[in-house]
Amino acid sequence: MLGFIIRPPHQLLPLLLCPGIRIPRLSVLCAQPRPRAMAISSSSWELPLVAVCQVTSTPDKQQNFKTCAELVREAARLGACLAFLPEAFDFVARDPAETFRLSEPLGGSLVGEYTRLARECGLWLSLGGFHERGQDWEQTQKIYNCHVLLDNKGSVVATYRKTHLCDVEIPGQGPMRESDSTIPGPGLEHPVSTPAGQVLLRARAIETQCYVVAAAQCGRHHEKRASYGHSMVVDPWGTVVARCSEGPGLCLARIDLGYLRQLRQHLPVFQHRRPDLYGGLGHLLA
Repeated sequence: MLGFIIRPPHQLLPLLLCPGIRIPRLSVLCAQPRPRAMAISSSSWELPLVAVCQVTSTPDKQQNFKTCAELVREAARLGACLAFLPEAFDFVARDPAETFRLSEPLGGSLVGEYTRLARECGLWLSLGGFHERGQDWEQTQKIYNCHVLLDNKGSVVATYRKTHLCDVEIPGQGPMRESDSTIPGPGLEHPVSTPAGQVLLRARAIETQCYVVAAAQCGRHHEKRASYGHSMVVDPWGTVVARCSEGPGLCLARIDLGYLRQLRQHLPVFQHRRPDLYGGLGHLLA
């Protein structure tokens, strides 16, 4: 699953998202109170709001777009500035042949629909993993798993092609080998400035002192594959501050950069790093 490390969300909408007040297709788990030392005075209504979208993609690309667009429009209506869609938001195919048939270049019609959607709604979109026919498609006959970031004018401001592919054995579902159809990306990209902070679970949130925003697939995509949901936002203490319920839907959390700065002042873990010790570890493990 492609995830964004966002710096950071903490406070949730205090009225709309309180326990006992239900909004269709929306669910959250309210955050635990902060330690007193970390409290800040800024109003939660001044903080950027992000939306995490949970969907069940199928091989039907137009139906998938319709579902995603409905959630994005709902996120915009609720005031989000940035909406996250999960990996394979465009489709989940039954086999590599179907994956190749349904894939498109970055400048194709599907990404064009999402650029118009971002412009229509006036919010940024994180398209968590697009099946991209790259410029080398004719030579390789394989695709890239491409994470696309659109701004609120519909412009592509960043792309990241997944470097670590997923080859796993899932009990009851057989092997899933992403490398059969996908080429690893050529490198990493620089962070991008967004309305919600610096764009990049629980354990990663703690070790990086970041908030983690993870959009996920859920439900049965077709007869060969199912996903388990649990889209969420996690704070730097490892507390889940927002989570989608079962099935497609949204969860929302606010981004509080002031809180993150205070946390890093109290626990300056990055000042304790020893890069002089890290250089050879990757070679030893390999």
